[in-house]
Amino acid sequence: MRRAGIAPLAAMLGLIAACAPALREPPPVADLGRAPARSPIETPRASEVDRVLREADTSYARRPDAAAVGRALDLYLAAARADEARIEGLLGAADASAWLIEHEPDGDRRAALATEAVQACQWCQRRAPASIDCKYRLALALGLQARERRSTGVDALPRIISLLEEVVAEAPRLDDGGPHRVLALLYLRAPGWPTGPGDPEIALEHARKADELAPGNPENLLALGEALAAAGSPEPARLAYTRAGELAKALAESGNPDAREWAEAASRALRALR
Repeated sequence: MRRAGIAPLAAMLGLIAACAPALREPPPVADLGRAPARSPIETPRASEVDRVLREADTSYARRPDAAAVGRALDLYLAAARADEARIEGLLGAADASAWLIEHEPDGDRRAALATEAVQACQWCQRRAPASIDCKYRLALALGLQARERRSTGVDALPRIISLLEEVVAEAPRLDDGGPHRVLALLYLRAPGWPTGPGDPEIALEHARKADELAPGNPENLLALGEALAAAGSPEPARLAYTRAGELAKALAESGNPDAREWAEAASRALRALR
């Protein structure tokens, strides 16, 4: 499965000054990605969707080439337009948007991409209401939107928790323990009582569960290290970060396009512990 990663909730929900709805009626799929600055790819025939999706996957795999990921996003949206019965293009668009947001310096562009990701996930749920992948991506997209459009955070937070708890119940191993990993980060980063649900003890429970489900995943170890540090256990945190860095470097050598960033995150976390 294409990895969604932990970034969408990694810095979510700081101080929220206003409240706006996190979900609105999305525009038609045909209108997604048609901002003035974009040149959307011509909609292919339904019979060409598999080819377009393969091309999109190939382009997305060229990370950290931002131009290639941008083309992947447009290809995924073209595939989504071509066949109203399929969700692969919408899922791919959510993933590509999430990556671009984490590597985009312009705030307005990040906010627009976050809203577009939420809209793609809303359509994903409408096309496939029972899809656990759609629920998971919507939770991540809402987290991104809450960060980039802070006024949506109050409304988004309970929705994100509810979606992730559903995913935990139905598919805890999805994305190598992703739902537990993201819940760990959410409870670490969200405001604590009385303004929010932030809770380092709950975060640590989820981080440990994610690592238990996929112990070779550097992202899980990064979340575990952060949870351990927040719980006042710096030495176990150091071990988790060290292991995350070792695994990430090995994955980078084998060609994983995201592993170098995980290794860098582990190095930063280790320096911060000193």
